[in-house]
Amino acid sequence: MKQVLMALALGIALAGCGEKPVERVSDARVTLPAAPGRPGAAYFTLHGGERPNLLLEISSPKAIRTELHESIETDGKMRMGKVEGGVDVPAGDEVAFAPGGLHAMLFDLSPSVKVGDKMLLKLRYADGKVIEVDADVRAPGEADASHQH
Repeated sequence: MKQVLMALALGIALAGCGEKPVERVSDARVTLPAAPGRPGAAYFTLHGGERPNLLLEISSPKAIRTELHESIETDGKMRMGKVEGGVDVPAGDEVAFAPGGLHAMLFDLSPSVKVGDKMLLKLRYADGKVIEVDADVRAPGEADASHQH
């Protein structure tokens, strides 16, 4: 009986390995700016599908303008710069947008956006696909609250 259960468990585990990767977005969150008039930031994880793709832009009806950015250490100092040309999303892999790395800047946020709300983000890829996700709106400094243990 024990061998049958082990074989069944192994079969279930191996069946999961054959699943095709699905292009999606998870852990979406928006951090409001610490000072009025400053941009907010969006963080999330991109999951690549069966083929590589290129994230071109992010938009939201609650932000007038958005930009893809990356924080990079140069000469011992952190600098933030706009990402030109999009972000590669490898097939079946993940790309994290997190504080200190890739992120989206959200300029001129609507004053109606409050902590605890959901904010729609639209991610547009080079192949024409648009993925919409509701991001949790958080207070300044709470961008990674869901990832703390």
